[in-house]
Amino acid sequence: MPETQTTQTAQAPDPMRNFQFRLEIPGVARGHFTEVSGLGVRVHPIRYREGGIGQIVRTLPGPVDYSEVTLRYGLIRDAELWNWMQGTIQGRVERRNVSIMMLETDGTTESLRWNLFNAWPCEWQGAPLDALGRDVAVELLRLSFDQLERV
Repeated sequence: MPETQTTQTAQAPDPMRNFQFRLEIPGVARGHFTEVSGLGVRVHPIRYREGGIGQIVRTLPGPVDYSEVTLRYGLIRDAELWNWMQGTIQGRVERRNVSIMMLETDGTTESLRWNLFNAWPCEWQGAPLDALGRDVAVELLRLSFDQLERV
């Protein structure tokens, strides 16, 4: 009796779409975010020279540096994000835990989450205004944070 071989063709995972995301910011109920960028972390290498004849340079992990995250959002009458920035300007830094969620193709089911711990607004830019334009007015808010977690 001949041996039978079963060949399983593993299907490559479908990459997530960059337009299917949602943000959760405590105290912000109606933010209409159009873009999130700058999510990143860098561990700075510390270089040291090993003793002996070889003069080999080795590295150790050094300070961790989280990138500032940029949020772009459609300008609305609600002032929640502006008020959060104003608190920072006035010296009352209000740190919040912010979540960025990637959604499945159905647009509602969460598939991946990044949590930004102790985030606070460090920069705001108003929407460019153009009397001849027809684009949506989009503001920018940049967040600094202490720690990043991927869930």
